Amino acid sequence: MEKGKKNWVFCDGDLPPAGNDPAFSGHEALMITNVGEKDAKIELVVLFEDAEPKRGICISLKAMRTICLRMDKPLGEEGYRIPTGQYALWVKSDVPVCACFGRLDVRQPNMAYYSQSGCSF
Repeated sequence: MEKGKKNWVFCDGDLPPAGNDPAFSGHEALMITNVGEKDAKIELVVLFEDAEPKRGICISLKAMRTICLRMDKPLGEEGYRIPTGQYALWVKSDVPVCACFGRLDVRQPNMAYYSQSGCSF
């Protein structure tokens, strides 16, 4: 049985503002879990509505490990920062992994954290 997929796409990226409460800063996060026996080499591709994709954001994930990547922090070996505004995220792995995407939105007093399902193939 295959454990995960090699490609994941999350279509609804939109970095929320951090807000004024340091205990609950607005952000988005990508969680990736490698339940396989081989280390994963992962490329993140950021897709935009009106700009060329940002390719080559590389991360490594050891076998039987998980990682949480904050989208408002530097990403990958080069420390790429996603600009504010709409974007989509394509996660490409050389081995099957599991991925999910979440957002803590603090734009109103009754803030919400929710996760998004991605399309996997």
